[in-house]
Amino acid sequence: MFVYLCSSLFLFIMSKCHQCIIKQFNSFKSLSTKELSCISDSKTEMSFKKGQVVFTEGSSINGVFCVKSGKCKLSKLNSNGKEQIVRFVKGGDVLGYRSVIVNEPVTLTVTALEDMKACFIPKVEIFEAIEKNPKFIMDMMKTACSDLKDANMTLSKMAQKNVRERLADTLLFLQDSFDLTEDGYINIQLSREEISSIIGTATESAIRLLSEFKKDKLINLKGKNIQILNAQKLRNISEGF
Repeated sequence: MFVYLCSSLFLFIMSKCHQCIIKQFNSFKSLSTKELSCISDSKTEMSFKKGQVVFTEGSSINGVFCVKSGKCKLSKLNSNGKEQIVRFVKGGDVLGYRSVIVNEPVTLTVTALEDMKACFIPKVEIFEAIEKNPKFIMDMMKTACSDLKDANMTLSKMAQKNVRERLADTLLFLQDSFDLTEDGYINIQLSREEISSIIGTATESAIRLLSEFKKDKLINLKGKNIQILNAQKLRNISEGF
C-alpha cells in the first residue's frame, strides 16, 4: 500500500502554508494567501525515517510532497537491477508534481537519506490552484524545465566523462548543493554504494578513487563524511585536465 496511507507515518498539524518559509523556494510562492489557506486545510504533514521510501517507481500518487526538512534521493533501477541515483532533493523542493499533472505513474523511487518531514497536498488542491492562478502553473513549468535541463546535463556528463572525472564533478556538485557542516564536511552523508550509483561504476571502483583522492590530499574522509580540501584540482580533474 502506498506509503502515505500508513497511519504510523503522519500527523495533522496546525501550521499554515502562508506562514511557511519553505514556500519561498518553490512554485507555491505564486499562490495568494487565500489559495495557500485552502491548501493548508487539506494538507497532511508526514514524517519519514532515514532509509524509508516515500514512493516507488511505477506507483500512482494522488498528490505532491513539499519537503520541509531533510534530504532524499531520487533513483531508478537499470536493466540489471542496479540502482542509479538521478538527483537529490532537500527542504523547499516539491516531489511528484510531474506525475500528478500528466496523470502518470511516477518514474523514480524516492528514499529519505535522513529523517525527513514533508507536507502531502492532494492533487485536487493542486489542480484548483492551477485553474485559478496562471502564474502558479507557469512557475511549475519553469521547475519542470529546470529539472529536465539538469537531467540532460547529467546524461551528458555520464556519456562524456570518465569515472574519475565524474567523481570529481559529483563531489563539487554535492558541496555546492548542500553546503558545509560546522567542521567543514559536505552536509550530506552517502554510502560508498550510493556514491558509486551516482557516478555509474562499481562500488569497489568508487572506494578506490576516493582513497586516491584522499592520498592526493584533494579530500578528507571520515566515515561517510567527505571534506573537499582542494576544489580547484577537483575542478581540473572534472574538466579533463
